[in-house]
Amino acid sequence: MLTKTILAVAAGGLFAMTSCVPAFAQDAAAAPAPAVNAQKLNVELNALAPSQKGCMMTFVAENDLATSINKISFELAFFNDKNVVDRVTVLDFRDLPIGKKRVRQFDMPGVKCESVSRIIVNDTPVCDGPAAGECKAALTTRSQLSVPFEG
Repeated sequence: MLTKTILAVAAGGLFAMTSCVPAFAQDAAAAPAPAVNAQKLNVELNALAPSQKGCMMTFVAENDLATSINKISFELAFFNDKNVVDRVTVLDFRDLPIGKKRVRQFDMPGVKCESVSRIIVNDTPVCDGPAAGECKAALTTRSQLSVPFEG
């Protein structure tokens, strides 16, 4: 009799567990799938080095969009050590083929590297290739330095 009771309880437990499994499976199926291959335009502030003119700025850019960029420029705002905009300028990054990293250097006359406190991308005034607005929307920035670089 005890064996029958144990079997009945075990069978009831198994039945209760199997009735819950479809609910978990449905919840997992209803969850949105994570974005795979999110299209990005990655730009990294890689280095600042004093030069004869001022400050040599090195950027690394990678186009992970679905379209090659024939020509792109970024309008950047440079903040000084007092956190005041020192200058706004447009830098021509030229072409960015799909999936290739490109290093771009710009010698900024009259800028002292040690006084640059942060850099902000205001706009992408030129973006030849992708649809209008796609370069700015896909832009992701990062910095290898203590100087923040924001998109």
